[in-house]
Amino acid sequence: MSEKSSIYYLSSNDLDNIEVLHNYIYKNMESNYYISDDFSKDFYVKLAFCGFISISYTINEKLYLLPEIQFEYAILDFENLHISKKVKKLLNQNNYQFKITKNLNNIIEKLESYHKSNWLKDEYKELLNSLIDYSNPKIDFEIFSIELYDKNTKELIAGEIGYKIASTYTSLTGFSSKEDKYKNWGKLQMTLLAKYLEKNNYSFWNLGHPYMQYKFDLGAKTYNRFDFLKRWLKEIK
Repeated sequence: MSEKSSIYYLSSNDLDNIEVLHNYIYKNMESNYYISDDFSKDFYVKLAFCGFISISYTINEKLYLLPEIQFEYAILDFENLHISKKVKKLLNQNNYQFKITKNLNNIIEKLESYHKSNWLKDEYKELLNSLIDYSNPKIDFEIFSIELYDKNTKELIAGEIGYKIASTYTSLTGFSSKEDKYKNWGKLQMTLLAKYLEKNNYSFWNLGHPYMQYKFDLGAKTYNRFDFLKRWLKEIK
């Protein structure tokens, strides 16, 4: 690893080196973000496999990948799923259509309209779309678009992009409508996704940063880096 802009530059070789990965990255509780200009598919998937969640960041008009090995993670075990009364009401009304597709641009377009400044841009968008047909005999990786539509208007109301590694699912980014009539549809989308993941024998859902209340309302619990990695590395082997 080499230092760059106050954080460490990360390469594919660093991830392949067990001593570097475990003793100088995982155990380094002074650092969580790293940086790279490698937007290749194999590097991105390798990062995800090692427990990093990556965003992008522009420095001096150049876009970089910003992989994070978090200090803490929000993890949902499906037996802990909590469905609020308001979401139960929406489930009973059945005015929605829930889909899991590979149409990542459906979510990307909504993200761009809802969040004018977001980290999902340029090479990162191209990278995600290139992963739709990704195949690696050593890593069971698959990327999805999770979509929730109004059954009557066919409008996309809430959704997210995430990926499967072995028996785990990780949320990457998402959105939900801010219209009053669609209040709680974001939670509805997450509830439907949790039920889908449980039905399809996923071990747990990695929701990323544990700083948003809606994740705990759903039933997630906080894991520190070491407890997360203990579970994560066991599942992906």
